[in-house]
Amino acid sequence: MDNALTTANVPSQFLADVYFVEHVPLFALQVDPRISYILYVPATHYNPDPNSGTSNSAIGKLPLLVYIHGSGRNTVAIYNELVPFANSTPCAILAPVFPAGMNGPNDIDSFKELHSTALRSDLALLSVLDEVAYRWPGLETSRIFMMGFSGGGQFAHRFLYLYPERLAAISVGAPGRPTYLDDSQEWPVGIANASTLFNRTVNTDLVGDVPIQLVVGSNDTELHGDDDFWKWEQEVLGVGGLPPMNETRLESMHRLHDSLTHAGIETELDIVDGIAHDEVGARSTVLKFLQPWIQKGI
Repeated sequence: MDNALTTANVPSQFLADVYFVEHVPLFALQVDPRISYILYVPATHYNPDPNSGTSNSAIGKLPLLVYIHGSGRNTVAIYNELVPFANSTPCAILAPVFPAGMNGPNDIDSFKELHSTALRSDLALLSVLDEVAYRWPGLETSRIFMMGFSGGGQFAHRFLYLYPERLAAISVGAPGRPTYLDDSQEWPVGIANASTLFNRTVNTDLVGDVPIQLVVGSNDTELHGDDDFWKWEQEVLGVGGLPPMNETRLESMHRLHDSLTHAGIETELDIVDGIAHDEVGARSTVLKFLQPWIQKGI
């Protein structure tokens, strides 16, 4: 990235003026401008150049929490309830944005699968982390914390399977159509062909080293779409990719928990009483899980 500003080459008194601390505007990923990302970097806790050798270098790098949006691509949390969390924990927040329509004009879901003809969303996130590491050297990007709910939970747990070494802790919220650790079914239902698709194996020992929260509402008991909808979708859009949703998110979360447990992977299963498919309603439970891991350090 020739001539790219970084927090190490901008005088510290000008970082806010170039929008490199606090609310950072939506940036296009330089190696693939189809993808973008948003950052929140709390200025009072951020060391812009940990390698400078000055007295500020003792501050070290700020942990990074990656927020994965759902099907609606809503990233409003980075502007409201995640801000006080970032300020008090402290940590920075990164929200990558994977546009709809990447894999054709009707595409909503492909980013959740990590693999499509148009995009490897797993590699896109790794590229975002590389760019953030270069431009914000005071952020810890080698191992990150991650949270995702609904469609974001689908991306998150699949990323966990493939890149456990990059995760310091993860919260997986109410994924409607999970990938189970099932060697008899192909991706994205199982993991039989994961090594062929991604050139990576699912290492359950490494997955088990990551602190994992599974979170879902006690009333998350309605299907997204009825049988007529899924039949219509398959007739119009064809089969392939994610399967029709044939069990509630509460049911699928119990199955995912059982699948992980059967593989020897411990998880914290949190069923939030009284909420349905409600990301905001589950937020405090998610942050309560993540905060001590972030504060513990990497």
